[in-house]
Amino acid sequence: MKILCLLVALLSAGFCHANEDVARVLDNFHQAAARADMKTYLGLMTKEAVFLGTDAGERWDKQAFSEFVKPYFSQGKGWLYRPQERHINQSGDNMAFFDELLSNENYGLCRGSGVLVKTETGWKIAQYNLSIPVPNAIAKKVVKQIKTLSQVKGL
Repeated sequence: MKILCLLVALLSAGFCHANEDVARVLDNFHQAAARADMKTYLGLMTKEAVFLGTDAGERWDKQAFSEFVKPYFSQGKGWLYRPQERHINQSGDNMAFFDELLSNENYGLCRGSGVLVKTETGWKIAQYNLSIPVPNAIAKKVVKQIKTLSQVKGL
């Protein structure tokens, strides 16, 4: 029984360490965005990374996302999303899924979620999805506004 408990503790420690590493990458990602540090920000993403923004049309591969952030960051304009709560789940040794509640001065409460993969140089973001959680109490009203806007745009 003691051996089993020790084995569980050792395995758990490995997952905890990996979760700490993943959390550090996410924290560095947000801090780099706040500093408008494009090299660090994009360097925390895989070559094949995808960033999903809050608008339905915002699905960027890393190259397109780089082009999107460049005008902001080159002027020293970044953005700060402060993690309020975070959950990290590992899948094997090389993949982690996360979701986090974030606060932002302009958008209020947001949610980030996505996938990180372990590479030769450490954990990297393979997909990041930024969304704005809509309270259930106003969801129907918001959906109606989205449908109206989509019809106006011909979508």
